[in-house]
Parts: sequence; structure tokens; C-alpha cells
Amino acid sequence: MIAFLHGRLVAKEPTHVILDVNGVGYQVNISLQTFSDIRNEEVLRLSTYLQVREDAHVLYGFATEAERQMFLHLISVNGVGPSTALVVLSFMAPADLKHAIVSENAAALQAVKGIGGKTAQRLILELKDKLRKEGIEDTGSPQPVYNKMKQEALSALLTLGIARPAAEKSIDQVLKKSGAAITLEELVKQALKNA
Repeated sequence: MIAFLHGRLVAKEPTHVILDVNGVGYQVNISLQTFSDIRNEEVLRLSTYLQVREDAHVLYGFATEAERQMFLHLISVNGVGPSTALVVLSFMAPADLKHAIVSENAAALQAVKGIGGKTAQRLILELKDKLRKEGIEDTGSPQPVYNKMKQEALSALLTLGIARPAAEKSIDQVLKKSGAAITLEELVKQALKNA
């Protein structure tokens, strides 16, 4: 899996960019959100998702980790592929999309080209509980440090083989006891003891 690319921007179109990473040109599909975020950058870093198909390997890039996470949530829903997910993220910022799903606003989702009533309901049904656990961002600003640390700790525990429900419960318990005055390293250590 390619987690990110850091390189010189060679070409930029509303649908894709070409990044020169140490002499290798990567074509990366992007949303309009990312297109506007990388305006006049010459050197940039994109979080990525690699889709491996029978006929091609396709890279998708995101200016923010929040957008990448929302993309992963979207493609986890049956019937929503990477192309549809990019259209949704081109139309709505990740925080707005999260709010629409959690508040069960099907009309806002249906305003996106290619999202009908059934798909909007499926997005709400399959994602609202996951997104509620993550918390809602009030603005389009980056994730608060607290939520980001929680996500990084969860990722670390999952990598270590701890089941998601146990990992989430353990992290929540540690954060309740210590509050925000804890380092990521300490959070992972204490959560491992509790898991």
C-alpha cells in the first residue's frame, strides 16, 4: 500500500495531478476539494489510496487525512466505488459530509450528482454509527488534536492485532481517566494494558 506521495507537482488538472517523486511520475486522481487545496503548490504531499483492479492500479490522492478517511468510509459502503466517492468529496467537504450523514440529512446527500435516494439511505445506515464514534467536526478545520490522537492510537492498536471494539473501549477508558494531558505513546501503552 502506498500511504502517501511527496514530490514536485508536474501537472495539475481538476481530476488528477502528476507528481514527480524522485524521477518517477505518478498520476493521482483527486477531488475538486484537493484541487483547490493545492492551488499554487510546487512541492506537495498527498495522502493516498491505491486501488488494485484486474486491469489497472489506480492511485487516489488527498490534501488532508480527514478527506482520505472519509473516502475510505465512503468506499466501504456497498455500491459506492472510488469514482463516486471522489464526486461526493468534490461536492462536500469532509466535515459537511460527516454532519449530513450523522444528522441523517438524505436531501443534502442526494444533491450530489449520482447519489440517489437508495444510495443516500445506504450511506446514512452504514456510516452514521461509525462517524458518531469519531465525533463531529463543527468546521472544515483539521481534526482536533484529541480526535487525531485517538485515531492514531486506534490505528496502532489495530496494527498490533487488538480487535477494534476492545481497542476503542480501552482508548476511551484511558482518555476518560487522563483527559487530554497524555502523549500518544503513553495512550497506546496504557490502552494495551487494558485491552
